[in-house]
Amino acid sequence: MLKELQLSLSVVLLLACGFLYQLTLRSHCLFCLPFSKSQQGPDALLSQGHSIVFLETSERLEPPPLVSCAVESAAKIYPEQPVIFFMKGLKNSTQLPSNSSYPAFSLLSAIDNVFFFPLDMNRLFENTPLFSWYTHINSKVERHWLHVSSDACRLAIIWKYGGVYMDTDIISIRPIPEENFLAAQASQVSSNGVFGFLPRHPFLWECMENFVEHYNSHIWGNQGPRLITRMLRVWCKLGNFQELSDLRCQNISFLHPHRFYPISYSKWRRYYEVWDPEPNFNDSYALHLWNHMNQGRRTVIKGSNTLVENLYRKYCPTTYRHLVQGPKVSVTRSR
Repeated sequence: MLKELQLSLSVVLLLACGFLYQLTLRSHCLFCLPFSKSQQGPDALLSQGHSIVFLETSERLEPPPLVSCAVESAAKIYPEQPVIFFMKGLKNSTQLPSNSSYPAFSLLSAIDNVFFFPLDMNRLFENTPLFSWYTHINSKVERHWLHVSSDACRLAIIWKYGGVYMDTDIISIRPIPEENFLAAQASQVSSNGVFGFLPRHPFLWECMENFVEHYNSHIWGNQGPRLITRMLRVWCKLGNFQELSDLRCQNISFLHPHRFYPISYSKWRRYYEVWDPEPNFNDSYALHLWNHMNQGRRTVIKGSNTLVENLYRKYCPTTYRHLVQGPKVSVTRSR
């Protein structure tokens, strides 16, 4: 009888150890509770203040491979933080099937810390300087509306809830160690493709005010990187970067271009070339692939051994396995 009891206890112990081992593999944290997708809405997740946020302001529902890679890589690099993707085309009643019609959506939905929610701009802009602008604007006649509305949404979301906003063509490669930060695209020039702040930061409130006061959708980037740059110059006396050091101003970190833009926009094609040897990007937190410059002209090809293919293999392996196609093609070699 005693031996049977000991055997039963041993089996229970082994099962418990196996469960804990699987839990640590999935969450990288022994005592962290897994995310519950069925019980948490966007407000509950965002209120934690450390979400990674992506936006889709078109009606598109199926993310292309680069967008899938951006989301998957963020989920992989930040396993304990919710990765939230707001999509304008996603309605409250929309139920996308897990089939071949939406492979990327299904792939990303299966990741524990990735969440999809509808993008309700009217509700998002409430109690911000952007609300009156949004309720009076005629989006049908606006130039660059998809980009302008995205510029507005990212300011409002991060101001209300805090966290990190990322463009959907940014591949995360290591955690960002800053709370309040802007990313330099060049010396004394800020981007708005990635930034992070604690909730209710006054810099973002002033950015929203300036967005409305100096609204001009005919000037490309006027509501985006140009806005962030001009407001940063109001807040800070910007100097040049010294080597690879970041700049500090009040409680904002202005991060060196190498943190997110080690390959500048004028050289975006180099991501689609073969490198020998490959760069290690040891000074970067994420890589911006300049998809606006590409416009779908170059894609990731299996077997090409390009820099971007190897980034996919390393940082978004599930996207690479299921969404990247062959066959091999000839590519440019870069020294």
